[in-house]
Amino acid sequence: MRSAAAQALLLLSLLLAGCDGGEQPPEPAVVATKSGPEGPKWLSPTDATEPALWLASQEPRQSAETITERTDHLRHSLARAKRTFIEDPRMIANRTVQLGQMLAEAGQGEDYSALLDGLEAAAATSHRKQLFGELCQHYYNSRQQGLDRTKALVRLTDRYAAQAITQGDAQ
Repeated sequence: MRSAAAQALLLLSLLLAGCDGGEQPPEPAVVATKSGPEGPKWLSPTDATEPALWLASQEPRQSAETITERTDHLRHSLARAKRTFIEDPRMIANRTVQLGQMLAEAGQGEDYSALLDGLEAAAATSHRKQLFGELCQHYYNSRQQGLDRTKALVRLTDRYAAQAITQGDAQ
């Protein structure tokens, strides 16, 4: 129990540390010149690295061919996420890797693009902008409570869909 609380506190502090609260400059259409171990550990607010390429390169044991294939898919995933979440694609990419690493350390590793797609789909049911970092925390907690990926995503989908119903009732 103490370990789960410590992990939740660690995730919350990491989520808050990555937010700078200021306006973000428009993201340039520049791709990374390096990926994997040689590239940046996290995307900073001024980093010119394309978030989709960076995210694809962070998945463990990826070949250059796989990174190239996954980058296009992740561009589309991050574009959908930009419509669903308050955070920008850079922050969403950072949080996806952070969550993926925490799950892997807990023996529950997941593919980063599947993780991003699943979380975006769950939050989209609310039909309003959400906080990706908050969703990551709920997902991580659900997984630590023993739910598998499918059940955790169903729980989150139900939770976020209820926001749409509540919002609809208020109108």
